[in-house]
Amino acid sequence: MKQNLALFDLDNTLLAGDSDYNWSLFLINQGLLDAKTHHERNEQFYLDYKNGHLDIYKFLEFQLKPLSQHPVKFLDALHVKFMDQVIRPMMTKKAQNLVDKHKAQGDLCLIITATNSFVTKPIASAYGIENLIGTDPEMLDGQYTGGVTGVPSFQEGKVTRINQWLAARGQTLSSFETSYFYSDSHNDLPLMKLVTNPVAVDADTTLTEYAQQQGWPHISLRD
Repeated sequence: MKQNLALFDLDNTLLAGDSDYNWSLFLINQGLLDAKTHHERNEQFYLDYKNGHLDIYKFLEFQLKPLSQHPVKFLDALHVKFMDQVIRPMMTKKAQNLVDKHKAQGDLCLIITATNSFVTKPIASAYGIENLIGTDPEMLDGQYTGGVTGVPSFQEGKVTRINQWLAARGQTLSSFETSYFYSDSHNDLPLMKLVTNPVAVDADTTLTEYAQQQGWPHISLRD
């Protein structure tokens, strides 16, 4: 029997909130970023994302810079606190049940997110998902540089990155009889259109309307 593929977006899909946006707020609350300048830019980038106008490279320059200002050991300890205080309250039982259902069916499960892999890898692990495609922060001599490695997994970049990931396994999307992609965002339409079973999850207005036109299911993972 062929294995199925289950792809999950993370922010506002498996999570009842946005890890990227909240990481910046968390750093501000920890006194590690200037509140006024950083908060205003964070809000603008988040608005641009929701409106489909985000300049991903400008955003990454903004978002990854703080990683370059601290040792990795310090950042890792900070992330443990971030998980406990911010992320775990965003993890819903319905989301975990959905992941567990796909795992129980023997599906190949993967989180694919535009948010950087430093922020998202521990979240994927907390959901019990081993495979993650996130935007990869550049590292040099064991330190984050503030740059990015490879193609950001955003919009069309998600298609590029999943194709690369599957090719490394000797597979393509067509290797799977059934492929699911769960997402809340119209930014994910390029990849949603390629899977056999796209599912809108607590979706934004644009994706909701498109899903209705296409007859795609629309579910909620909020408890």
